[in-house]
Amino acid sequence: MIVLPIKRIWFDKIKSGEKKEEYREFKEYYHSRFKKYMPKRVGPHEYIAPMFEVVFRNGYEHNSPKIKCKCIVDVGEGKQEWGAIPGQTYYILKILEVLEVRNDVQV
Repeated sequence: MIVLPIKRIWFDKIKSGEKKEEYREFKEYYHSRFKKYMPKRVGPHEYIAPMFEVVFRNGYEHNSPKIKCKCIVDVGEGKQEWGAIPGQTYYILKILEVLEVRNDVQV
C-alpha cells in the first residue's frame, strides 16, 4: 500500500466520486514507488495493470483525513479540470473504487 498526501479540494472530489484520477509528477521519486505496479505485456497488444491500494491523506499528521482507494497506474497526460497541467506527463492513478474514508481529525 502506498500513502500519498493530497490537497483538500482533490480529497473531497475523490470522496464524492467526482474525481476518478490522481496525478503525480513523472520523476525519479515516483518511478521507484510505482514501477512494480506498471502495466505488464501479456500478449502482442494486451496489457494487464495490477491493482493496488493507495491511501490519500489530506495532511501529514497520523490522524489526518484519509481515503483508501483501489487503483491502477498508467503514464500519460491528465485532465486539466482535475489539476493536471496541459502537455505535461504524469503518473496517473486511476481510481477504481473507494474502499474506506476516515476523518480522524480531532479538535
